[in-house]
This record gives sequence, C-alpha cells and structure tokens, in this order.
Amino acid sequence: MENKINIIISGGGTGGHIYPAIAIAQKLKQDNDIENIYYIGCPNNMEKDIAAQEDIDFLPVSVSGMPRKVSFKFIKWIFQLITASIKAVGYLKKYKPNVVVGTGGYVSGPALIAAKLLNIPFIIHDADAHPGIVSRVTAPYAATVSVAFEEAKKFIKSDSIFVNGNPVRQTFSSISKNEAIAQLNLGSNTKILLIIGGSQGAKSLNDAMKTIVQSLVEEHKFLVIHQTGKNKHDQYIEELKSICPELLSNPNYIVMPYFDNTALLYAAADLAITRAGSLTLSELCLSALPSILVPYPYAAADHQRYNARAMEKSGASVYLDDKDCNADNLMNFILDLLNNENKLLKMKDSAKILAKPYATENIVKLIKDIAK
Repeated sequence: MENKINIIISGGGTGGHIYPAIAIAQKLKQDNDIENIYYIGCPNNMEKDIAAQEDIDFLPVSVSGMPRKVSFKFIKWIFQLITASIKAVGYLKKYKPNVVVGTGGYVSGPALIAAKLLNIPFIIHDADAHPGIVSRVTAPYAATVSVAFEEAKKFIKSDSIFVNGNPVRQTFSSISKNEAIAQLNLGSNTKILLIIGGSQGAKSLNDAMKTIVQSLVEEHKFLVIHQTGKNKHDQYIEELKSICPELLSNPNYIVMPYFDNTALLYAAADLAITRAGSLTLSELCLSALPSILVPYPYAAADHQRYNARAMEKSGASVYLDDKDCNADNLMNFILDLLNNENKLLKMKDSAKILAKPYATENIVKLIKDIAK
C-alpha cells in the first residue's frame, strides 16, 4: 500500500472493552501498512497503563458511564460527554486517522462521536451477546460492525455486520492439554477442575467452594485449581483454616489470589467454573473447555447473563444463577459433568464450534478495507 494508515482505537472501563482493543492494536503494529496507532481512553482507568505497557500512544479524555436516571448527575454527564467529544475532535484533527475503531464501553463514545462529526469512517467491535448502549446508538452510522456473538446481531442496526468472535491472545489455542499439564507439573491421572471468578474473585463461588472443596479433593479425587481473587484471598484462607486446615497442604488443591498463566490452566483443565465476561468466554471456546457459568449479577445491562445464556444455548456451558450458586447446587453441577465423559466431550465440541481463532485477523482486515 502506497499510503500508510493512521488508526485511532478507543474502548475502556473494563477488560472486556480494553483487551480486544489491545489485541487489535498488537496485530496492527505487526502490519507494514500501518503508520501510527493511537489509543483514546480515560486516564483514570486501567486502559492508560495497559496502553503504556504496549507502547501505544495514549490520548486522554475524561468521561464516565451514563447515569441511568435523569438527575443533576445526568446533566453533569451530558456536559462531560460534550467536553470529551470536543477534545476527541481535536485529537482526530491533529492525528488525521484513516479510520477510528471503537471496542465498546462509555470510553469509546467521544471518539466515535468525533469521527461522525468529522466524517471519518469508524468501525465498532462489541464483545457481548447484548451489545452496550454506545454500540447500539452508534452502529447505524458505522462503516461496519463486528460482533462476538450471533445473538448480538438482533440488537444492532447496521447494513454491514460480521460475527467475528473476540480478539484474544494467541496462546489460548496453541497449547495442548498434555503440554499444559507438564508445564504446570500437574498429575495427568485425575480430572482437573478450575475455578476462576475474575481478578477480583467471586464471593458466591468462594463461599460454595470452602464447603465442598474437601469432598471434591479427598472423596472424589479431583485436582482443584482455585483463583480466589486478590481482595478476597486472605478472608477465604482464614475461613478455610477453620473448616479443614489440612487441605491447604494437599497438593491436589492449588489455591491462589490470582494466576497469570491462565492460558496454561485453561488448556490443562477438564471443567471450568467462571463468570461470564465476554473475553473469558472467548478464551474458554478457543481452549475448547467446558464450563459452568455463574454470571456476575451486577454487570452493566446484565450483559453477563446474556453471554452465559448464549453459551448454554450453544451447548458449550451450563448456566448457574449467582443467587443459586450454593454448595449443594454447585456440587451437583460439578459431579454431573466431571463424572459424565460423553457430556464433557459434547460440550468441548460445542466450544470448538464457537471458537473464532482468526477473530483478530478478520477484524484487522475490515479495518484496512475501510481505511482504503
């Protein structure tokens, strides 16, 4: 391509909006047709630090989520959005992007509004089965729309929409189960159960696990890997010590506040119990890992529930409501799946069908096509 491409990416607030943006940016940086990549985000959110780690030029705008009720806060938010959009217009005039890419969340709003005002083509990628309000409002004006879930299409008004899946790190599809088990120094002669409630952990999962984990490990002989969450770990360990302190020295129970090597854990496990964030689900599918999904009940627009139901409908996961995630129910779900090899294999096959290993490449192609 004779003329190099400048791109502005925007999305933030939560990892489900940030990490797809970063995955796209990483792929774009490897492309010889790309000249510059800039990231518009909120300086108070984690996208600023993540962009810095990836050596992506960060352009700050101050914006927050829209209040759900009309009030003084709502009026204040309107002025905040207008100010942020004016600042974004300044960025677009200065850096002259060929295309703007929005990956959802309130953070992407000012950049997409600025692109519309300046008649610069923009692309939206929405990670959830129930797209957020920014994606739904701006989609009719987008050059094209990318979504992660087939179910999302019914919420989006666009003449150009593609189901691409979510861009995720390549390691999530490149590791075999045996390789992962060897790298993690785990035993290969037992079923492996993985519990990850996100970086902050999930109280309902931790509360249920402290009651049933001894039985899972000692009676049913499963290997249990449990991420409690950084803020909940100390309390969980103290409570577990009062119930079965000897479990903490059992090699078949690995409990940590947080794991960095999630790609290895997903590859090694036979079953995962997780929340239902869009990025987590994409990683589960790429790893072909059956799952019990317990959606976070306070997620914006209840999008995790939509995500989990979409996975359940496909046959890749089973759904357990957070309010029903007690010890008895969780134990029944676990035993029903880990003791049923045929059911696990069917779920594994369903996850493989949902996996979109070329999501990033396909989205980058859309971006370059629009930029041309």
